[in-house]
Amino acid sequence: MQIHYKTPDQIEAMKVAGRISAKALRKTGELVRPGISTLELDRFAENLIRMEGARPAFLGYNGFVGTICSSLNDQIVHGIPSLDVILQEGDIISIDTGAIIGGWVGDNAATYAVGSVSAAAARLIEVTEKAMWAGIEAAQPHGRLGDIGHAVQAVAEGAGFGVVREYVGHGIGHDMHEDPNVPNFGKRGTGIKLRPGMVIAIEPMVNAGSGKTRGPYEDRWTVYSADGSLSAHFERTIAITEEGPLVLTCE
Repeated sequence: MQIHYKTPDQIEAMKVAGRISAKALRKTGELVRPGISTLELDRFAENLIRMEGARPAFLGYNGFVGTICSSLNDQIVHGIPSLDVILQEGDIISIDTGAIIGGWVGDNAATYAVGSVSAAAARLIEVTEKAMWAGIEAAQPHGRLGDIGHAVQAVAEGAGFGVVREYVGHGIGHDMHEDPNVPNFGKRGTGIKLRPGMVIAIEPMVNAGSGKTRGPYEDRWTVYSADGSLSAHFERTIAITEEGPLVLTCE
């Protein structure tokens, strides 16, 4: 494992990529409504990121064809935008955006309700976001990596949901995926020490049913819940500082 610790100046530079990625996520999320295609959302996000002087982090990454990942209902992550995927009333959609500027990457995600959704879907979204913030709060300097996963797991499983284990958060910097992996489950006081200068993406993926997954299949990307249950996903890029966790993907 090789963790690339960032200096305070480098963390400041990463805020620029974080701000653009956060703006792309927020603005694209504002367009979510019944009748819009995921490709329309994708094109909007790409144009916004480029207008900000950055480039999309996902486009072309290992052959991925979209600017955003758009994962609908039982899709957990890595859904591919398409003109044929039209959002319907009652759907939920995870949108993941990434931007690169100055050689640094910003990465974040959120799950949105499409129109009016069921109480169960709304609760899944609410709990998953709460789990993310619990994980962020647990990312304290000189703590342990397991503290983050434990905090996420406690919130999600405490609400009766399943935590995805096959896919995890990650370090981030000049590359979108760096060491260390950041699981959404774990035991407090275990794992590597969290040191100032670490920059990580904390991203709970939570299923309404079990945490098990299936896929990807023909498209090589889209991951589904094994039991067909709804899935929600939230993510922020954070830096660990002596003062505590600092969210970089914010406007």
